[in-house]
Amino acid sequence: MADPLPDPWRVTVTGGSSGLQQHVVAGRHALVGDEPVDQGGTDAGPDPYDFLLAALGTCTSMTVSLYARRKGWPLEGVKVHLMHSKIHALDCASCETREGKVDRIDRDLELMGPLSDEQRGRLLEIANKCPVHRTLTSEIEIRTRLASVAS
Repeated sequence: MADPLPDPWRVTVTGGSSGLQQHVVAGRHALVGDEPVDQGGTDAGPDPYDFLLAALGTCTSMTVSLYARRKGWPLEGVKVHLMHSKIHALDCASCETREGKVDRIDRDLELMGPLSDEQRGRLLEIANKCPVHRTLTSEIEIRTRLASVAS
């Protein structure tokens, strides 16, 4: 079966049999992922959750900026602060899960520029509509298959 996506849209992650460092190729871009030293890595790059937060943060910033630009609002810059943690399900009033732990992402937006309170409120709403936010809060199907290895 032919792969429906062209190579520039592919992300490939390669790791060795020792250590945790990963080499990531996303289109024309090369990145390194790793774990901190205290987790068995060499801290050569962000850990997997940092990459996840970076995806949400970049999408949030882009979405908010594009919306403000389209409206002609005086947004001068966006900074998104993110943190991932695990919390007890019982401590999450809005969660359906009642047992075990739940992943929590805290996201704080800094909106620079002379925006009105109404504009700031609307941009906060728009942040929750970025495509990555929608992906993370929707049902996700991840299909994992074994690929044939070239000899």
